[in-house]
Amino acid sequence: MATVTFRDETATGRPVSEWQVAGLPARMTVRDLIRHRVREEVARYNARPGSHFNGLVRPEDAEAEVNGHRLREPRGIDWEGQAEIAERAFLSNGFFVLAGDRQVEDLDEVVDLTADLDLVFIKLVALVGG
Repeated sequence: MATVTFRDETATGRPVSEWQVAGLPARMTVRDLIRHRVREEVARYNARPGSHFNGLVRPEDAEAEVNGHRLREPRGIDWEGQAEIAERAFLSNGFFVLAGDRQVEDLDEVVDLTADLDLVFIKLVALVGG
């Protein structure tokens, strides 16, 4: 079993957030890693719902903010719906993933978690007027 560090960074490399997840299999697809990450962050939010959700992708009916998403009112979030949004965002270059020192480009690509213990998620933000 592997312990993996999930880290969010800006496009300039500034760390935004980081946490570890233990007990993962030695090899997982990028799709499974994204789904696992989303399930974990939604479970953390749902345990203590508030008006702010700091996750990989924006839930429906939420407003984007500098460090997360503001919900109109605290509510439970469906992790499977969020995972589907995250998969679509990955495919449309809404964010990219670095495993160790390389960018992974396919949802079905297998990542060796015994070698690549750091997964960096870099969210791309659309420029105003561009």
